[in-house]
Amino acid sequence: MLTESSSLSGILVLDKPAAWTSHDAVNRVRRLAGTRKVGHLGTLDPLATGVLPLVIGRATRLAQFFSSDRKSYRASIQFGVPTSTYDSEGEPLAPPLPIDLTTHDIPALLARFTGPQSQLPPPISAKKINGVPAYKLARQNQPVELKPVDIEIFRISLLHLTPTTLELDIDSTAGTYIRSLAHDLGQALGCGAHVSALRRTRSGDFDLSHAHTFPELEAHPDQFPSFLLSGAQLLPHIPAYTVDALTESQIRHGRDFRTSPFRSTPTAERLKVLNQHGHLIAIADQTLPLLYHPSVVL
Repeated sequence: MLTESSSLSGILVLDKPAAWTSHDAVNRVRRLAGTRKVGHLGTLDPLATGVLPLVIGRATRLAQFFSSDRKSYRASIQFGVPTSTYDSEGEPLAPPLPIDLTTHDIPALLARFTGPQSQLPPPISAKKINGVPAYKLARQNQPVELKPVDIEIFRISLLHLTPTTLELDIDSTAGTYIRSLAHDLGQALGCGAHVSALRRTRSGDFDLSHAHTFPELEAHPDQFPSFLLSGAQLLPHIPAYTVDALTESQIRHGRDFRTSPFRSTPTAERLKVLNQHGHLIAIADQTLPLLYHPSVVL
């Protein structure tokens, strides 16, 4: 375990196990990393497994740049049984209803839920109502009045079909609830439905190929820093710009700096600034041609 004074910084892509909340995962990584400076880049339901990127140390300052990342999921949906949480952890709301999905035009059904749309979040969710998470109000039997949110589902691919279940691959915007999608599909067929299994396969630039499990992390506690993606590896869509030691010092004091017109990124609106050792030291925004202000300094 590392000490709190460690300069540990980067992103850990965790393969979150089922039954854990995202907060549970953050707390476990805090103990492994020896720092409280750990945050997640978008929650995963306890039922869900898969890609949960965690920002650690100074990299927590980069969280704002990941807030709109797209997500990908593999979901199993059980039809005929609506539940209170829209997943298998909730209470059934009615006796099972008969359904035979093989008699329906499932591709046409899925096409109806592809594209930009308004989606109502589940009543048991982390969405806040007057600052209070909806799930807390629901558990206190208080009314939960959530507003629809604008989302987009880019792709729904049918992987497997049985008379009562669908297995789907889904690409969507951040903020999309797969549980709500399952509920809405069940409503469309008049039989109800819930998510029986969910795995996030991608979050922005991070996918399962980057992910580590807790057994893997705990088997090699002294190697924890090697599991992190460094700042220089992050945000590949932002052009990188390397500065000399003098400019690095100016940036660390929050001063504006100029870029060379002969470099490959003279007109970029935002830069990922690296020092001569290849370490990410700042994210800078253009204020004038060739003049940048370090908006986030690591």
